[in-house]
Amino acid sequence: MKKLYGTGTYVQSVGVRNDLEIDGFSIAVCKEIGVELARHRSRSFDEMEQWGDDLSSFDLVISLSPASQRRALELTRFFHLDVEYWPILDPTGLGETREDKLASYRQARDQIVTRLTNRWGGAPELS
Repeated sequence: MKKLYGTGTYVQSVGVRNDLEIDGFSIAVCKEIGVELARHRSRSFDEMEQWGDDLSSFDLVISLSPASQRRALELTRFFHLDVEYWPILDPTGLGETREDKLASYRQARDQIVTRLTNRWGGAPELS
């Protein structure tokens, strides 16, 4: 989102659980489009709140998995904010070879980019 639309909008990436390290395949396919994830660390909804991000200060939560959708709806039932579910391919565990795995991760990445541009309009080309 930041790559496509800049930093004028406050965006946080949060998961159902904290895996800390970002998957190497995710890092590789995002690097292909100029998005640096190597220093990024994932955090859970609970950690986000512990670190001072109040869910009520957000306008929208986008869930990419059924588990994150359930958790987001549970956490936001007391706040006036929208929750959208974007069913994105989960590439973990797909593919036999490195190239097959990268192809699955690229597909998931491209689904997210398509969803972003469909939701908020076109943006400069990713390189």
